[in-house]
Amino acid sequence: MAKAVPLPPLPSQGLHLASLLHFSGSRPDNLGVTSGELAPCPSSPNCVSSQSSDLEHKTAPLPIQESPNQAIQRLQEILEAQDNAEIITAEPDYLYAEFTSNIMGFVDDVEFWADTDENVIQVRSASRLGESDLGVNRQRVESIRAKFAPELS
Repeated sequence: MAKAVPLPPLPSQGLHLASLLHFSGSRPDNLGVTSGELAPCPSSPNCVSSQSSDLEHKTAPLPIQESPNQAIQRLQEILEAQDNAEIITAEPDYLYAEFTSNIMGFVDDVEFWADTDENVIQVRSASRLGESDLGVNRQRVESIRAKFAPELS
């Protein structure tokens, strides 16, 4: 009988299983703000948006308690502290990041827009692939909300 030889451990720095498995899909072409709106959520349950009219996809916007630019900057700092987020677009009133899951490499698109008419940060978090996200997008937004406005959590 052959003797089992243990495999050497994978280096932990910079190598995730997600780098071996790629379920990232293509970056959507409908991101950004159009006529004062972030893109609507698809009919699948793997998206939340503060501008959604249906309860399945609805989440509250984030309150602005400083200038809109300062609020976006603070959100950027929160996202930069998360190791699975990559900021793609950072503008004074808009922030777009991609979140990659550690195990399968699924990518979610997350947007924040300083809506000065409503004095809030509109937010949208959506999975690129699949049907269900097991609540990951909603949990992500609520986790960011807890860091951004802890007095509301």
